[in-house]
Amino acid sequence: MKNLFHLAFPVNDLNAAREFYGGLLGCEEGRSSEHWIDFNLYGHQIVAHLAPDAGIKASNEVDSDHVPVPHFGIVMEMDKWHELAERLRASDVKFVIEPKVRFAGEVGEQATMFFLDPSGNALEFKAFNDFSQVFAK
Repeated sequence: MKNLFHLAFPVNDLNAAREFYGGLLGCEEGRSSEHWIDFNLYGHQIVAHLAPDAGIKASNEVDSDHVPVPHFGIVMEMDKWHELAERLRASDVKFVIEPKVRFAGEVGEQATMFFLDPSGNALEFKAFNDFSQVFAK
């Protein structure tokens, strides 16, 4: 049996969410209603729920960056990460944390980038050259 990750998150505009997740990120749309939309994010189910008054934002320091909390995203293959970073740059997406390598030369070295969806939800997309490093200490 394959386990999939599921995340429901607030948005303030479903049409903007549809354009961002479906259009820019290329997520296939699943079921929807006037209050929510299912998306396929690299094989995982995320659900944008209309909730315009949601959210308290904070940040934590990680490797000299102020990482937004909460955030979500995907761990992907390095070549796909580079392709996405270029697509986002070409679309003039404003990065919270520009695409970069974090923990360079250390255990857990990873490429990372943070950006916001149209409702202000923070997303992190990261990649490892060696997937065995994802949970390495």
